[in-house]
Amino acid sequence: MTTTSIPPTPPSSPRPLSLATRTGRLLATVASVAILVATLLTLWTPTTLLSNTFSERINTVLRPVQATATSSAVVAATATVLPIGIVAGHTGNPPDSGAVCPDGLTERDVNAKIATLVRQNLVAKGYKVDLLTEWDDRLKGYKAQVLVSIHNDSCQYINNDATGFKVAAARASASDPAATRLTNCLIDRYGHITGLPFHYNSITPDMTDYHTFNEIHTSTPAAIIETGFLNLDRDFLTQHTDVVAQGITAGILCFINNEPVLPTPAPTTQTTP
Repeated sequence: MTTTSIPPTPPSSPRPLSLATRTGRLLATVASVAILVATLLTLWTPTTLLSNTFSERINTVLRPVQATATSSAVVAATATVLPIGIVAGHTGNPPDSGAVCPDGLTERDVNAKIATLVRQNLVAKGYKVDLLTEWDDRLKGYKAQVLVSIHNDSCQYINNDATGFKVAAARASASDPAATRLTNCLIDRYGHITGLPFHYNSITPDMTDYHTFNEIHTSTPAAIIETGFLNLDRDFLTQHTDVVAQGITAGILCFINNEPVLPTPAPTTQTTP
């Protein structure tokens, strides 16, 4: 039996594109190239063309934008961070000098110098800090991470035991863990840095019922510190003010950063100055 070979059918030639189609495709290609060139020209300057960051800038332009929501969230979070409040005792209006020494030194001036240094210390560490006066209008409903009011004790000689510092929170917040922790931090850090004793037995209602405690927002942890007596502790308070400020700063940071601190033990003996 014989077999007849059938030659293969040649492949059909592609149908040529019409002139209109070819022209449209060419114009689309030219437009794409033009957009890319325009983008590159926007990035180009004589100093940046050869820069190492040139390719990074190109990538930035070509990369899909995804950071808008995150950036907005970061800005919003930053904007809601509460400040630290520092009250310079007896400053502002009405005029109030606080304790006045025979040579004219006033408690107000000592308080203001210490408070200013504390603020500078905290600002240098990146914190937002409000320096407030005694009767500052901003204290009404004031919200802060923490508020500390700085004062000093009498210029008069009382006895040889009238030396050291005192710290107190509001009487109404005696059972508040935040207020307790704040006072413990201030007592521990200030005492260690300055070397002054904690004068526990002379804390008075003037401290625990301090008017500012009733003005600020109830969510603001607050304390008042009397950094020393302007008689026996005067030289230290006026000549080593930077150390005094460091002690208060460290106490505030102890509280904010939740640093370890032991509860302050009450003294076993009580002496009345």
